[in-house]
Amino acid sequence: MPPDQSAKSAEARLFQQHSRQFESNRFVYPVVSRRSQGVSVGVNLNPDKVCNFDCIYCQVDRRSDSETRFVETDQLLAELTSVLQAVTSGDLFQQLRFASTPPHLRRLNDIAFSGDGEPTTFRNFDEIIGQVADVRRKLVDDDVRMVLITNASMFHREHVVRGLHLLDENNGQIWAKLEAGTEEYFKLIDRTTIPFQRILDNITAAATIRPLVIQSLFMCVHGEPPPESEIDAFCQRLQEITSSGGQLEMIQVYTVARQPAESFVTPLTETQLQHIAEKVESTTGLQTAVFS
Repeated sequence: MPPDQSAKSAEARLFQQHSRQFESNRFVYPVVSRRSQGVSVGVNLNPDKVCNFDCIYCQVDRRSDSETRFVETDQLLAELTSVLQAVTSGDLFQQLRFASTPPHLRRLNDIAFSGDGEPTTFRNFDEIIGQVADVRRKLVDDDVRMVLITNASMFHREHVVRGLHLLDENNGQIWAKLEAGTEEYFKLIDRTTIPFQRILDNITAAATIRPLVIQSLFMCVHGEPPPESEIDAFCQRLQEITSSGGQLEMIQVYTVARQPAESFVTPLTETQLQHIAEKVESTTGLQTAVFS
């Protein structure tokens, strides 16, 4: 295998290693992220594996019992401190799992609230955002982001609104999930009782205050990619958000990279992803990025 292909294969293997198990930690875990293009330190606020969505592509194993059911704040902050120090000192890359990380990916990109469920369902969401921000301020550079990876279902709750404002004050960024254009497809993919319109309204309201990144995972379902009419409807929803004053910084178009919840879910090809991204960009004028 040529050296450049070998390097790409090694990176691909790194990007597939998103285990939330790190040493004896229960809440904080480092990953090399394809979308962050660096190290992302994950903060899991849902160790009980409870989520208000049941996405067909989810990579959380909900068939096994969770070892930890409650977030212990002091333990979480201690783990965060230790992992951040390991990344910034370079000690992380002495471990076998991270030893093959190429130099350009050894930078700390963000602290990401992403775990085994929807992070904004955590009842003390605003408080933990503030406490993590304090640790970040003490240990890392200001350019290290705090990223919320979310399904946007809870943005209308007061404690979540407070948490989002704290993110704004600490170089925060919201990555909101939107991968459907119609209620029918939304129910097929995300399997939730929450109305699609609530998600659209919440994204629009949040995006009028600060720019959002939209994360859009597309896949084959029973061997079929999303129909063209669904991509058209998806583009229309994006246009409705921006025409209402919503700021969308980027649309991330990607596909499944690890074992999904349902065996009938398979990844799209890079050509299929590029087609979707080109249609989004040409129809909406929004910046898109493809992650295959």
